[in-house]
Amino acid sequence: MRFTSQASSDGVTERFFILDEIPGVLWTPDDARGARPLILMGHGGGQHKTAPGVVTRARRYAAEGFAVVAIDAPDHGDRPKSEEFVRIAAELRAGMAAGEDPGALVAGMHAHLAGRAVADWQAVLTAVQRLDQVGAGPVGYCGMSMGCGLGIPLVAAEPRIRAAVLGLLGVHGVAEDAARITVPVQFLVQWDDQMVPRDQSLALFDALASAEKTLHANPGRHGDVPSFEVDDSLGFLTRHLC
Repeated sequence: MRFTSQASSDGVTERFFILDEIPGVLWTPDDARGARPLILMGHGGGQHKTAPGVVTRARRYAAEGFAVVAIDAPDHGDRPKSEEFVRIAAELRAGMAAGEDPGALVAGMHAHLAGRAVADWQAVLTAVQRLDQVGAGPVGYCGMSMGCGLGIPLVAAEPRIRAAVLGLLGVHGVAEDAARITVPVQFLVQWDDQMVPRDQSLALFDALASAEKTLHANPGRHGDVPSFEVDDSLGFLTRHLC
């Protein structure tokens, strides 16, 4: 892991890094030392590691003592886009414009990315936990939309993850992985989501095998998650990781 820049403001230090070919950002409290809870932060489709919603959550969590790491998903952000990804993305846009089922279209994109994304996250998790300011503390995951689509197979596969905040996704393509998740989950649904039909979101929540899972449903479209959900997710992660 090679750090490329560092800045500090409002009690939070932000460090950009490269691990192999994976670009990422690590947020920690200033002068952090010793093991602490770590949150892996997944971004949405077409976004990147420093999308505004990612940074808002990351800085909020880090201000409360967490370490937070975000990476660019395969074919996103500072990573090169493969020809296959460009083709799939074009088909997705055309299908949605033609009124096809968005759940199935998005599931195809996530299936293309998931295998590499899980391996990337596992490598980054191992590297970050070796740092003095993070350590081998408990781990959580937070990701909405594509961050949920790539996060579900990660949470299902990675035993170090002990709690997850997920949502804004339907059941297409992820039901089997969801059935393997048993850690506590907080799941967000936008009741008027134009991209994810409500019944598909509720089916995904139902598919999660977690004995402890909570559904947060709010009115509004896909990107209209209320700002108070950041504080609610902080409380959930604090309860399960601290």
